[in-house]
Amino acid sequence: MRQVAIYGKGGIGKSTTTQNLTVGLGEMGKKVMIVGCDPKADSTRLVLGGLAQRSVLDTLREEGEEVELDSILKRGVFDIKCVESGGPEPGVGCAGRGIITSINMLEQLGAYTNDLDYVFYDVLGDVVCGGFAMPIREGKAQEIYIVASGELMALYAANNISKGIQKYANTGGTRLGGIICNSRKVDNERELLENFAKEIGSQLIYFVPRDNLVQRAEINKKTVIDFAPEEPQADSYRGLARAIDGNEMFVVPKPMTQDRLEQLMMEHGILG
Repeated sequence: MRQVAIYGKGGIGKSTTTQNLTVGLGEMGKKVMIVGCDPKADSTRLVLGGLAQRSVLDTLREEGEEVELDSILKRGVFDIKCVESGGPEPGVGCAGRGIITSINMLEQLGAYTNDLDYVFYDVLGDVVCGGFAMPIREGKAQEIYIVASGELMALYAANNISKGIQKYANTGGTRLGGIICNSRKVDNERELLENFAKEIGSQLIYFVPRDNLVQRAEINKKTVIDFAPEEPQADSYRGLARAIDGNEMFVVPKPMTQDRLEQLMMEHGILG
């Protein structure tokens, strides 16, 4: 069983990419579970056909400690198992604790079954401290992929996440599997992302082109593969799934300085 965490700047399309990726793996016949680690609890919506799933923390608040697995785990397209950690009530407590609570509870309830090929953790934004670092810090996820684009703040976040992976690599055993470009059609974007990945010692594992079909599928509460399986964008997510499934390059990244990152952007005509 491969345990994978997906990180990236808030708003980069991380949850959308994760759900389309997991459906691509499901279509390949892989057994997959998604654990949403965002308090908004929107990491599984498309896989579940728009179902607003009750989170682990909400279930605990309403039902107490005696929780059945079926009350927090739902099955979506291609029988993908879906769990949402959820978060505390607004203004109260640490949202990161939802991740810790959820993973511990899933382990106790036997959710990590032997037939699973993948468990994906869709983690909030670029936060790599506290509870949100748990998949890295405690070795729950052995593989990390960072969703980025050719925009400065997306690469700044990716570089910061690389620092977090580097920090916990020895204790948790986590490695970076690569950068996934969720394209924003920035000038020289593919070349920039390839060079960024190379500089930190990793790889651009896949370039996902920008297509409004993704938004249309979301409006219809589906992933692209489920909504328009014959379209080129569906094939892009299938390609991403194959790239992840066949990946053998896992590294401890070597983050850049802020000055070097900005220099790299200027070299590719992004800044200046």
